[in-house]
Amino acid sequence: MTFQRNQIASAVALCASQALFSAHAQNANPGITAANAAADADATQAVIVTGTRSSNRTQFDTLAPVDVFTREEIAAVASDDLNDVLAQLVPSYVVQRLPMADGQVFVRPATLRGLSPDQTLVLVNGRRFHRSALLGARGAQAPDLAQIPTSAIKRIEVLRDGASAQYGSDAIAGVINIILDDTIGTELTARYGQYSEGDGKSYELRAKHGFAVGDGGSVVLFAEAAKSDPTSRTRQRPDAIAFQAAHPELNVPNPVQRWGQPELQSQRAGYNATFELGGDVQLYSYGLYSHSDGTSDFNWRNPDTSTSVYKPAAVFPGWDVRNVYPLGFSPQYTNRQHDFQVLAGARGRFNPALGWDVSASYGSNAIDYGLHNSLNASLGPASPTAFYLGRLTQQEKLVNASLNYEWNVAALAQPVNVAMGAEFRNETYKVRAGDAASYAVGPGAAAGLDANANGAPGFSDRQAGKWDQDSYAAYLDVEAPLTAQFTVGAAVRYEDFSAFGNTVNGKLSARFAVTPDVAVRGSYSTGFRAPTPAQLNTNSTGQGLDTKTLLVFTSGRLANNDPLAVALGAKPLKPEESKNASLGVTWKTAVGLSGSVDVYHIKLTDRFSTSASFAVPAGVTNPLRYTSINYFTNDFDTTTRGVDVVANYLRRVGDGKLNLTAAFNYNKTRVDGGSTGVATNDSQRTIFEDRLPRQKATVSATYDTAAWGLLARVRHYGAWTDSTGNATGDIFQRFGAMHFLDLAASYKVTSKQTLRFGVDNVLGKYPDEAVFQASRGLIYSRNAPYDTDGRSLYLDYTVKF
Repeated sequence: MTFQRNQIASAVALCASQALFSAHAQNANPGITAANAAADADATQAVIVTGTRSSNRTQFDTLAPVDVFTREEIAAVASDDLNDVLAQLVPSYVVQRLPMADGQVFVRPATLRGLSPDQTLVLVNGRRFHRSALLGARGAQAPDLAQIPTSAIKRIEVLRDGASAQYGSDAIAGVINIILDDTIGTELTARYGQYSEGDGKSYELRAKHGFAVGDGGSVVLFAEAAKSDPTSRTRQRPDAIAFQAAHPELNVPNPVQRWGQPELQSQRAGYNATFELGGDVQLYSYGLYSHSDGTSDFNWRNPDTSTSVYKPAAVFPGWDVRNVYPLGFSPQYTNRQHDFQVLAGARGRFNPALGWDVSASYGSNAIDYGLHNSLNASLGPASPTAFYLGRLTQQEKLVNASLNYEWNVAALAQPVNVAMGAEFRNETYKVRAGDAASYAVGPGAAAGLDANANGAPGFSDRQAGKWDQDSYAAYLDVEAPLTAQFTVGAAVRYEDFSAFGNTVNGKLSARFAVTPDVAVRGSYSTGFRAPTPAQLNTNSTGQGLDTKTLLVFTSGRLANNDPLAVALGAKPLKPEESKNASLGVTWKTAVGLSGSVDVYHIKLTDRFSTSASFAVPAGVTNPLRYTSINYFTNDFDTTTRGVDVVANYLRRVGDGKLNLTAAFNYNKTRVDGGSTGVATNDSQRTIFEDRLPRQKATVSATYDTAAWGLLARVRHYGAWTDSTGNATGDIFQRFGAMHFLDLAASYKVTSKQTLRFGVDNVLGKYPDEAVFQASRGLIYSRNAPYDTDGRSLYLDYTVKF
C-alpha cells in the first residue's frame, strides 16, 4: 500500500536532526548541558513513514508503536540474512534454523508476536513485497526476507500494531517496512566469519554506489555476493555405529549425516532511484534481484534396516542397492531460488495541500528443488541417483493510486491529514512437474520397494498447474489533531477478492499528550489475512504401495475445491480475521532518556491449519483412488496477549556518545477453540502454544568516538517446549532460558576506512541437549529459536569514497 507523505521532507528532517547531533558532538565539552541533552534526545526521534500518512510523525508522535533501526545497527549483526538481523534487533521477532526440514531450511519461518509467518506484512519503500513460493509450516506462505540485501538498507521501521485497514491483507501482527538506501557515495565491504568450532566459514562482498542525477535526483546501485560453508553439530548415529561394527570391512563416514546450517551461495543486486521532473513531480523506482543455491542433508538410510530400499526383488534379477550405496546414503536436498521485484511510480502535488501518487510493481519468487545421492528403488537399475523435483513460482502484480490532502480547519491549530486510494493486486501461483522418475511408481513397488525419489518425491504432472486471484481495494485514512494535546486517527478499507468475496476492516487510534514529554496512545482495529492461490488450489500428493493388498495407493493434501475433499468435509477457505487492541505510554526527557510501554490483545478467528487425515470411504467418487486425504481448513481460534517495553538512553561521555537500549517482549498465545487439529489434540495444542519463548529481550550499549566504536549486547530467550514424534505419540522436552553475549569493536583506520571485529555468543553457550532425538545423531534441538552452533567470529573491512 502506498504511503502518502513527502519522503523528501522526511529525509531532510532526518538528516537535519543527524546534522544537529554531529554539530553538538564537534563542540561538546566533557560535561553535558540540559540543552544539548534535549537535542540528543530529539535526534533519536526519527521521522517515520510506517503506520501514518502524515508527513511529520516521529517515533514519539506516532499513534502506534514503531521501532526504527539504522544502517549502523543493521551492519552490527554478523549475518547477511535479514531474518537474523531482525531476530537480534526486534524482541518479538523469532526465527528458527530448522535443519533437515525440507524447504524450510532455506526459507525459514519467522514470527512477530508469536503469530503465523504470513500474518506480518512486509513492505519495501512502503510497497508490498511479494511472498515466497514455499508453503511452510501449517501451510503459511510468507515473504522471504533473506532475499533482500542488507547492504541496500538505509533503515527498517517495524510497526507493532494491527494495520489491515491501512495496508490490506497480512498486517495482523504488524508491518515491517524496509527503506532502501538513497545516499550519495561509494562503499565497499569485505567480511569473513566462522564459528569457533572451525566450520561455517562465510565470505561476503558488498558494494554500493550512489550518484546524483539532475537537480535533486539520485540513483543508488548495490550488489553483494555471499558464500557460507555448512556447520555440523552432530554425533555418529547409534545405528551407524552398529552397522560399522557389523561390517568392519567398510569405512562408514562419521557422521553419516549432518545436523546444521546448509551450504549456501547467494548473489543479490538492485537499485533505488528518484528523478525530479520539476513542478513538484518526481519519478521513483527500485529493483531487487536475488539468486541462491543451497544444499542440505536428509536422514541416513541404513542398508541393514532400510528394507524397503535395500531389498532384493525378483523383478530386478541380480540388482542390489548395496552395489550402488554400500555404506548407506543420506540424500542431499538442493534449493535454487530466483527472486525479483521491480517498482516504478510517480508522485507530486496539485497544490501545496494536495499530493498524489501512482505506482505499479511486479514481484516473483521461483524455487527449483533437486535431490541427489538418492534413488527411486521401485525403478531398480533404471533409477537415476539425482532428480529434478520441480519448480514452485509465486508472482504478484500491484497497481495503486492515492491522494493525500492536508485540510486546514479553522478551529484546529494543525491540518487534518486525509488520505484515500485504490489498489489492484493479482497473485499467480505455478507448479512445474519434476522428472518423471522423481514421482514414478516403478515395477519394483509390487515387491515392496519404495516408490518416488527417496527422501523427497517430485511434483507430479497431477500437481502441476497455474492459478491466480485478483483483488480490488479502496481505503480512507484520516488523522486529526483535535487539540495541541489530542490526536485521533481513523481508517477504513474495503477489499474484494475473486476467490472468496469482500471484506471491510477499520481502525481507530488516538494519542493524548499528558505533558510535552509524556503521551498515552491506543488503538483498536480489525484485520484479516486472505488465503493465497497456492493455499486455495494446490495439491500435495504422495504415492506408495499397500504391502498387504499389493495395490498402489495415492494419498496427500487436496485443494478444498477438489470433489473428493468436498465429499469428505472440505469447505471453502475464509480469511483469517483479527481484532487488535493496544494501549501504551511513551516518553522522552531532557537528559536523553526515552521509551515506551505498550500492551496488546489480539483475538484471531478462523486460523489456518491442516485438517486431520480422512480415510476415503467406499462408495465415494474417487477417480484417483486416494486411500487417505487431508486439506487446509479454517481450524481454530486464538487469543494473544503481550507487552512491549522499549527504553533508550543517549548522552555524551568524555569524547564520545553513549547509547543504552533495552527492549523486552512478553507474548502468550492460547488456543480458544475449534473443531479439529490444534484445537482438539492436546499434543498439538502444547506444541502450538509453547514452542516459542514467551519472553525475549535485548539490552545493548554502544560507545562511539571519532576513531572507535564499541558494542556490547545481551540477548535473552525465555523457556520453550520442544516435541519429538514417535510411534506412541509426542514426547516433550522443556528447555530453560538462554542468555547470549555479543561484543564488537570498530576502528577508523582513516576517515574513509573502517575495520570491525565482532564475536556473537562470546561465552560459547549451548542449550541442553535434545535427549529424545539423539538416535538420529542430533545434539541440539532442530527447533531452537536461536542459533545452536556456538561462538561466531567475524571481521569486516569497509572503504568509503
